[in-house]
Amino acid sequence: MDNGSFALKQQLEQLYIDHHSWLNSLLRRKLGNSSDAADLAHDIYLNLIRKGRVPSAQDCRCHLTQIAKGMVIDLYRRRRLEAGHLEELREQAEPLAPSEEVRALAVETLTQVDAALHNQPAKARQALLLHKLSGMGHRDIAAELKVSVSSVEKYIASGLRACMPFVPGPGPRS
Repeated sequence: MDNGSFALKQQLEQLYIDHHSWLNSLLRRKLGNSSDAADLAHDIYLNLIRKGRVPSAQDCRCHLTQIAKGMVIDLYRRRRLEAGHLEELREQAEPLAPSEEVRALAVETLTQVDAALHNQPAKARQALLLHKLSGMGHRDIAAELKVSVSSVEKYIASGLRACMPFVPGPGPRS
């Protein structure tokens, strides 16, 4: 460490010793809580270290006050932006989030469909799931299950009929 760095370090230490509690108190009054005050006080001293310049003894509090005011303004501005962004996200997400009632009905319906499918023969269940969930065509399902295409059609129809009572539809046709 050269003499200039050593002198700067000593000046910063003395500035901290002489003014830290006063600065912390000032920030606590402005911000209303000690944790934000401690964070900003820390940031102020880091700012001085980065600049590599310590104000003169008669200007210390004035200089620290100016830096503190700017950082408090930045903090409030940042929080206002964050709050606005979070509010915007909440407004966007709300229509996508189903209500508890809708979720409960969906779980109940899925449970009923699952039970209905488990009452089907294994190949019928497998054919319907491959078709609906994997998007496979009838020929591919037939090859996978080693059955005919007409058997796959019957399996899928049987699985759909088993699930129909549990899947909401448009209502009775007239």
